[in-house]
Amino acid sequence: MASLKVTFKGALGAHIAARLELPPGDAPSAYALFAHCFTCGKDSAAAVRIARALAERGIGVLRFDFSGLGESGGEFADSSFSTNVADLVAAADFLRENYDAPQLLIGHSLGGAAVIAAAHLIGEAKAVATIGAPSDVTHLAHHFADQQDEIEHHGEAEVSLAGRPFWIRKGFLEDLRQHDQAERVSHLKRPLLVLHSPTDAVVGIDSASQIFLAAKHPKSFVSLDGADHLLTRPADAAFAADMIAAWAARYLPGAAAAPDAPEQGVIAEETGAGRFQQLLSIGRHSLFADEPIALGGDDSGPNPYELVAAGLAACKSMTVRLYAARKNLPLDGISVRVNHDRVHAKDCADCEERGEKIDRFQAELQLVGDLNAEHRARLLEIADRCPVHRTLSHAALVETALKESSAP
Repeated sequence: MASLKVTFKGALGAHIAARLELPPGDAPSAYALFAHCFTCGKDSAAAVRIARALAERGIGVLRFDFSGLGESGGEFADSSFSTNVADLVAAADFLRENYDAPQLLIGHSLGGAAVIAAAHLIGEAKAVATIGAPSDVTHLAHHFADQQDEIEHHGEAEVSLAGRPFWIRKGFLEDLRQHDQAERVSHLKRPLLVLHSPTDAVVGIDSASQIFLAAKHPKSFVSLDGADHLLTRPADAAFAADMIAAWAARYLPGAAAAPDAPEQGVIAEETGAGRFQQLLSIGRHSLFADEPIALGGDDSGPNPYELVAAGLAACKSMTVRLYAARKNLPLDGISVRVNHDRVHAKDCADCEERGEKIDRFQAELQLVGDLNAEHRARLLEIADRCPVHRTLSHAALVETALKESSAP
């Protein structure tokens, strides 16, 4: 996957710093624009993770710093919501002239409001996705409500946003009042995906409801359950990217299409997020693995032993279900809990030292249904015959080899 540093001229006439995330191998099936949250930037955790995740799914993504923010030129005090929208249009122009026009617009927080406002100005845009977006851009003024009188009276004031100082001018407030987002949403005339966390403490879930109700079909909503406003947990950003990619595939020909022949085996790759996080690719499925915070990880996914335990639990459950179905047993439900620890193997004949420890997986089955004692005893026995149990109970051969890398 390639990450190209590019620049173009923005609404205020200064250069706009951007990154273009391109998928590995083939040319992108489509291009997307990603608009970051207010006072954030193109390098925010959510912007980077979502852009790269979409690139891995075949969509080229341009993320950039709005005028006056990050590495872009211009003064933040001269910017406004309208200049943000104009920067989006300039970004679309850059893609159109140098690659291909964006067909997908994605915006996070205020960036979500901006892509809704810019959609009708980017004719090639076929779909719009918002993440934690406000339904009314004047919501922004709540972040410096105590200084609005000063801004109105003196024309400007220095405010603290996300722990950093910014100059806000009266024109900024006046510009916010000119934008009727509800009207824009109702006339979007494009498929809309609204992603929002019900526990978002910055932009409440009511905004998602108002956007969704104002929108015409086709429209979709995805709950980012448990996520914070900035999607600081890698797993939340990855989930959002998966949902956007799957949804966009309905509207962008060839975009985010699943590969015809997934590579065999399980692939673990470092994501670069945190100290240990791994992206596990299992055929057409993916998930994160990590270590707990106590061991220096981010706890963004199960640890390796938990994954092994999960495989054992799933295998036992499936094996019991197959047997019960074949024998027409009245088994209504199965739950399998597996715990892992290490114990001293005092009686282990193969241990070289008496005090050596071995791994122990303890499984507990809960069987629901009108089963007699004989049925339960038999199903317990069958559970221990599952293939993963047998693999763990016997010595397995693990071979590791080096594969030549194309990377420098």
